[in-house]
Amino acid sequence: MKKIIMEKEAGRFCENKDIAKKLREEIIEPTIREKEPVIIDFGNVSGATQSFIHALVSNVIREYRDQAFDNLLYKNACLEIQKIISIVYNYMQLD
Repeated sequence: MKKIIMEKEAGRFCENKDIAKKLREEIIEPTIREKEPVIIDFGNVSGATQSFIHALVSNVIREYRDQAFDNLLYKNACLEIQKIISIVYNYMQLD
């Protein structure tokens, strides 16, 4: 199991897509590939852009579908971030 502390990695407002891509490529994808959970902790994060969340998880959802749904875990996400995560998941299910 891996845990990503978003405040530490991306700050109090998550908007840098390059950071999201790096986290996806270096932590999320390898962990999901091994069928292990990834906890993405949004504690003390006030918000995020949809493009950040998309860069963070969309390729993982596309490539690993059920494995991603089962093993990507979100913690301490405010309502706004929860809505954005939901939008990205809904969009990826249409692919």
